[in-house]
Amino acid sequence: MVNLGIGMPEGVAAVAAEEKILKYLTLTAEPGVIGGLPASGLDFGAAANTDAVIDQNQQFDFYDGGGLDLACLGMAETDGQGNVNVSRFGPKLAGAGGFINISQNARRLVFVGTFTAGGLAVAIEDGKLRIVTEGRSPKFVEAVQQITFAGGRAAARRQPVLYVTERAVFRLDPDGLRLIEVAPGIDLERDVLARMGFRPLIGTIAEMDGRLFREPPMGIEPELVGVPIADRLQFDAATDTLFLNFEGMAIRTPGDVREVEEAVDARCRAIGRKVHAVVNYDNVIVAEPVLDAWATMSARVSAARYETVRRYTTSAFMRLKLGAALSARGVAPHVFESREEAQAATGG
Repeated sequence: MVNLGIGMPEGVAAVAAEEKILKYLTLTAEPGVIGGLPASGLDFGAAANTDAVIDQNQQFDFYDGGGLDLACLGMAETDGQGNVNVSRFGPKLAGAGGFINISQNARRLVFVGTFTAGGLAVAIEDGKLRIVTEGRSPKFVEAVQQITFAGGRAAARRQPVLYVTERAVFRLDPDGLRLIEVAPGIDLERDVLARMGFRPLIGTIAEMDGRLFREPPMGIEPELVGVPIADRLQFDAATDTLFLNFEGMAIRTPGDVREVEEAVDARCRAIGRKVHAVVNYDNVIVAEPVLDAWATMSARVSAARYETVRRYTTSAFMRLKLGAALSARGVAPHVFESREEAQAATGG
């Protein structure tokens, strides 16, 4: 469940469509659209093929209640503590809008924007980024003019936060902003560090994925969901626990359900006894026509193969849907919010 802010974050929808991964995401925008392909530019707030369109106040009830797994938001200014300003520019007070509600309540954040502003021009040549004309105004400054997002509070809450630009990527660490990636073709000192009002934390710096700087689609769908089912089942003999990593899977047909059951049965037969199970349902899609079959299969496998089973997902929708389906079949319906909670409940 993802929120897209206005401006550069709008482009995430087009990229997701190009990469054919919209079916694994539910993209939303604050005016009230849920699902489908959100529009951009002057049409921001509309969407094609939506799952629903609701009133804006109801959308913010959902956001404020913790329904967002991820938010992609813009950034006008950022400082060394990870603070972000989008609300004040000199004497002009633009206001925060829904930015604070969304950024405080999303489980993960990605801030996106250009590295500098005001006349920036870049070119991509032979898979490398070249700065044609540098922007007049730095966006990574010593101190933001107004704190619309508080990096220190997010770090204290262990909220994962990334800051993505065309030439560099930063991560929010407990001690401040850390530089973690640089685009191919970019000179670290000249194009990044010299253009910043502070010195970021620096350790190992990776090169940004080269596919970002080439014309064809990246082809990331197989990386998200292409793991064979057998490779998703990992047994820890020390704790007698079978970890089932269903993350990113799409269960759409009865055949998909049978394939999972057969793989789990085969692995448990090889172990030769009942085991404790921890199941990851993050970003799983169980289509409504096969939800009953999936829940029935889960109940059957739980009774036959597991001593105990703990399920988890960060998705509030999946916790509600899966919990209700399991409860109807006499299976413990509680679905945890993280792997750590699920493991703790097993004593592992």
